[in-house]
Amino acid sequence: MQLRSILKRTPFLWRYADQLAWRGSRSYWEARYSGGGNSGAGSYGHLAHYKADVLNEFVNLRQVESVIEFGCGDGNQLSLARYPNYVGLDVSKTAIEKCVSLFNEDSTKHFSLYIPDKFGKDTKGVAADLGISLDVVYHLVEDKLFSFYMGHLFQVSQKYVIIYSSNHNEIIKDSHVRHRRFTEHVAANFKQWRLTQRLENRYPSTQYGDATGSFADFYFFEKF
Repeated sequence: MQLRSILKRTPFLWRYADQLAWRGSRSYWEARYSGGGNSGAGSYGHLAHYKADVLNEFVNLRQVESVIEFGCGDGNQLSLARYPNYVGLDVSKTAIEKCVSLFNEDSTKHFSLYIPDKFGKDTKGVAADLGISLDVVYHLVEDKLFSFYMGHLFQVSQKYVIIYSSNHNEIIKDSHVRHRRFTEHVAANFKQWRLTQRLENRYPSTQYGDATGSFADFYFFEKF
């Protein structure tokens, strides 16, 4: 509680929170949001607008009717989206509550807590034309969580999946960042899906937390 209070008074310290008493991905994000933190630089400013431009254009050109996002965060990125129907999932209860409050008058948007080890048992009737994952894959530090997440993302997506992430292998000790070459995982485990395009970031960077750029690129998958 003392650490959470300090972080709430000084939000910039979230940049270093991953170096303090790591307790796992789900606990990290709940503590971050409940302590006054947000979804990070990538969901604000020019990076958020860049992602929104790419996604809105895709939804419009492909006539996507429904979108499901695994990792909706605090909803700031979503505020720039133009989706006919949307479901947002997140492991943080506080993040979901923030989104429900932010979009409480928008009947096209719905939100639900994502519990990875239970979600697979409750996916009957859960489906969308497009599944999206923005700045999430490299935060899936635990192997089991990564496997659950990728399986659920491709399971409920009926036509397309768009992932915005890094795509190389690198373990960063005691951190909430772990880079994975996730395209190899997709190729090995989801045979009906093909990588159709990689779109390099308009604002490239190699450093996490750099508000001017990102090491993530867009990866577009289509079901055949």
